[in-house]
Amino acid sequence: MGDLTRFYISIFSMVSFFGMAGGALLGPVLPIMVEPLNATREAVGWVMAIYTLSTAVFMLYFGTITDSIGRKKILVPCLLINGIAGFACYLAPNLGILLILRFIQGIGIAGMIPIAMTMIGELYDEVDRIHAMGRISVTTSIGAISAPFIGGSMALVSWNYPFLFYMLTIPLAVLACYILPETNIEPQEKKITFKRMFSVLRNINVFYVMFLCFMSFFLLYTIVIYVPFILIEKFNFTSMGAGIAIGLQGISMIIVASKAKKLALAYSFTKIILFGFLFISIAIFGIGILPELYMIYFFLLMFGVGFGMTQPLLSASITVVAPSNMMGSTVLIYNTMKYAGQTASPAVFGVILAAINFSGVFLVSSILGLCVVISALYMRKDLVGLDGNSTKNM
Repeated sequence: MGDLTRFYISIFSMVSFFGMAGGALLGPVLPIMVEPLNATREAVGWVMAIYTLSTAVFMLYFGTITDSIGRKKILVPCLLINGIAGFACYLAPNLGILLILRFIQGIGIAGMIPIAMTMIGELYDEVDRIHAMGRISVTTSIGAISAPFIGGSMALVSWNYPFLFYMLTIPLAVLACYILPETNIEPQEKKITFKRMFSVLRNINVFYVMFLCFMSFFLLYTIVIYVPFILIEKFNFTSMGAGIAIGLQGISMIIVASKAKKLALAYSFTKIILFGFLFISIAIFGIGILPELYMIYFFLLMFGVGFGMTQPLLSASITVVAPSNMMGSTVLIYNTMKYAGQTASPAVFGVILAAINFSGVFLVSSILGLCVVISALYMRKDLVGLDGNSTKNM
């Protein structure tokens, strides 16, 4: 791998960092938005959900055109939209306007991480691809640590200050425009129809990786959205303190994700997924039933271990099982599942929170995590192309 291709990975990593920061940045800020926006705890969750809903919808649209036009023609404008809309959110006078602007901002996020992943899939092969995806996962893990701290710290000035952070994607757009190569050398003549795009789901390997992606981020948002409420309301944390605490999961994510290559060579797809989601489920359950501060810290670290095990493998796997002539659209569907999970999480758990309490949210979430573990055991014989030696040799 040459110096130039390493530099490309650095740009892709920055794109992924800001894509991750879209949610992680605001997690510890949500509780302090309630009063100035005259909202409820359930309502401010939509500051995250409307953004991820928009991202999911527009990822599907980008999926129909990405293989028929250049990758950079999507990536660069999306970076600009994210930065400009983020600044506009800073100026929002009320919750309604803020939600509209967050919807627009989600359009920008829709073309960032998936296009970066697609370009990696086209620039790198085999073990180098695993390495590059591992670097992306490490970067998003750094985002999981630093973005909550950055958002919580900026929110000490005012609830809307964290939105200024998104403006940094504007100079990144300029860098990507002039430095990155165009990887879609022979684009298709026509855009892909939705019917054809979703036909890839008939492949059990593709479908299952998509499902695992959805569940990963559905469970992640149990942590991102609801742990800050526990820390602020029960333990009197500031938004900055809650951001630092949430960032603990990123420490273990970085350590584990940096070993993605070794894990993929040593263990099968099923084993990594099984134990990764088992750690995630136990961690969520522990936070729900043992809400002592030192135990919350411990379980956040455990959650990071599970998440760090699964994400590099899933990101690499989708580029392996995707049809070669539909890699861009397949990767976009895959990333749509991330944001669909993030959108569904506050919608489902907001109802549970209103009907029961925080413990009920974490209990249900942990049970769903265990269901994923059971599914990995059930599906292990059907995952031709993912399990066994094929995974080890990616």
